[in-house]
Amino acid sequence: MYVMDVFIVNVALPAIRIDLAATPSEIQGIIVLYLIAMATLLITGGRLGDIYGARRVFLVGLVGFTVASLLCGLAMSGGMLVIARAAQGASAALMVPQVLATTHRLFQGADRGRAFGIYGVVLGVAAAAGMGLGGWLLALDIAGLGWRSIFVINVPIGIGLVAATLRLAPHMPRRPNVHLDVAGATTLFLALLCLLGPILVGQELEWPLWLLAVIGLGFLFSVLFWVIERGIARNGGLPLVQVDMLKQRPIALPFLAVLFFAFANIAFYFSVTQYMQSGLRYSPLQSGAAVVPLVLAFSVSSHLAGPRAQRIGPRAMIAGCAVQVAGLAVIALTVGMDLAPSPVAFAALLIPFGIGQGMVLSPLSNLALNKIHADHAGSGAGTLSTAQQIGNATGVSLVGALFFAVQAHHSDRMAMLAALGALAAAPAATACSLWLSIESAAPPQPLVAGAEDRSCEQAATGR
Repeated sequence: MYVMDVFIVNVALPAIRIDLAATPSEIQGIIVLYLIAMATLLITGGRLGDIYGARRVFLVGLVGFTVASLLCGLAMSGGMLVIARAAQGASAALMVPQVLATTHRLFQGADRGRAFGIYGVVLGVAAAAGMGLGGWLLALDIAGLGWRSIFVINVPIGIGLVAATLRLAPHMPRRPNVHLDVAGATTLFLALLCLLGPILVGQELEWPLWLLAVIGLGFLFSVLFWVIERGIARNGGLPLVQVDMLKQRPIALPFLAVLFFAFANIAFYFSVTQYMQSGLRYSPLQSGAAVVPLVLAFSVSSHLAGPRAQRIGPRAMIAGCAVQVAGLAVIALTVGMDLAPSPVAFAALLIPFGIGQGMVLSPLSNLALNKIHADHAGSGAGTLSTAQQIGNATGVSLVGALFFAVQAHHSDRMAMLAALGALAAAPAATACSLWLSIESAAPPQPLVAGAEDRSCEQAATGR
């Protein structure tokens, strides 16, 4: 549901922009504030799952997400919708880490790789459903709701998921006499907000000096967060993040790869959807349908990627990055030739990028979490998801700002070419991080998983 709500909105953005008279910053904010709210609270959500139990925290997030979805459907202005989307993102921050942490705790070795493969397929199906369903709902205009139906539909889905969670989700015992690191959670929230918020509004405000000062304040909060976490760990407490874990290159480099990979994830769909509707004049239904084959290709590729990565390690993901770059080059060639492909033809052009994404996402999540001890599964999953959402939010903000700036001064075609060039840098940087992780593979440190996971670790490092 949380993935669907990223992709389903892409198709509806032009309709929302007209109906609510939303500004470009509000249009970007509908996506970016959702991601920023997630990014600032994911680690906290993960640690809350460690303390109070993943099932309990997941349910709280699920109920909050459902209510926030209804508020999105009732929004009467762009600003109201952005605020409701932020509430959705904050609720998702409680849900998402529990999924990854529970998977990490329940499975070991090759079974864990297969489980993350299934996780990747679910993400792909959700994205396909979001793009396809968004266009379909807009075309049907059920009860005259228009774009509002893409949010209201979450209400019955959320109620059904609450019932399923109560019946099926495993119980995870809470950890007695352990409390949330409030100082760390607050400092991290302020750090991420100061670092990511200006990216959203910078272009519209023409980057005043005070906004750059806010970014500088974000870096200061980041340093303060590091100091707080180190102090809590030295005193025998439970910090929000085991910062020493992130100093270990075999753990830090896959997390960095996740950050780079996510940069070109949602930003790609954002740019492509804008180009299809404004440049190629596709309807919302045609735009949504054109992306479905890509996402289905992603699902199939993701299902096959886990076992392959278990056999040959990060090199399998590096190959996936190369496929992504090749896919972007094919799209750029078509756009540069100023062709006007049909929705079916354009859908075929998008498929290679989806295959490349599927080759990377699931194995990369497994590689990043594989060396983290089960006691820190929630915090590790939250940290991983935070890196992912920071990449997503930064990608949509920067690539979206580039797209709209070039579109305003030149054309939709030039805007799309500029966006594709920026997007291509992300899988290249991902591949570099993965290559460095191969070179820096080292014996496990105290915070890594136990001996029962070493066979999986050796497969993940390709050694």
